[in-house]
Amino acid sequence: MTVAVVTGAGRGIGRAIALRLARDGHAVAVNDLDKDTAEAVAGEIAEAGGRSLAVPADVTDRAAVFAMVDRVAAELGSVDVMVANAGIAQVKTLLDVTPADLQRMFEVNVFGVVYCLQAAAERMIAQGSGGKIINAASIAAHSGFDYLGHYSATKFAVRALTQAAAKELARHRITVNAYCPGIVGTEMWNQIDEGLGAYLGTGKGEALAQYSQLIALGRVQTPEDVAGFVSYLAGPDSDYMTGQSVMIDGGIVMS
Repeated sequence: MTVAVVTGAGRGIGRAIALRLARDGHAVAVNDLDKDTAEAVAGEIAEAGGRSLAVPADVTDRAAVFAMVDRVAAELGSVDVMVANAGIAQVKTLLDVTPADLQRMFEVNVFGVVYCLQAAAERMIAQGSGGKIINAASIAAHSGFDYLGHYSATKFAVRALTQAAAKELARHRITVNAYCPGIVGTEMWNQIDEGLGAYLGTGKGEALAQYSQLIALGRVQTPEDVAGFVSYLAGPDSDYMTGQSVMIDGGIVMS
């Protein structure tokens, strides 16, 4: 049985990914900063007959990430898939962004991805059987969005790291790819909607509805839409794919 680690898996997209990978037959280590939500999702997997482990940790703490990977390998047997899903967003104009805003955004969305990549790759190389590293990017990794400039910058960084890591780790049979969601019906997008309202003068739900008009398929994305693509990236059908940051957004940004 292959073992997958999913960070930020206590809710939203991360939870959907963890549940999908468990249904696919992976043992799943459920990471979240919130111990209770990590344990709740791990419990859902166990109740459905899957193998799971809750591993609460802060992805901005490099030592904690390495300790988490060590624990997963010790308790579940290996680390074969790393889904660096944990991330945050913030709505602010670039003129309003503070040093503290930048620090936090990059610590979670960039440093956290690097630490997960480093810890997972080190373990996968030692295991000698290859592996899959999957990073959370965004449509904002391909097109910078107003009011989300510093968030977009972190996602462009994830795209660059994905490409560089794919080149560096290919000789170890480790693939590195990223998924790029669009407008997903999660708590994060509720926060973005509220933040945009302060700049656009829109009420609750109005900014989300306005931006959703960009979706060619005509509906807001679900976490399960994203999880289906991550399932592909985590499975054998994607073995010949690496270095890609792929849009899964219903047709907002096309390339």
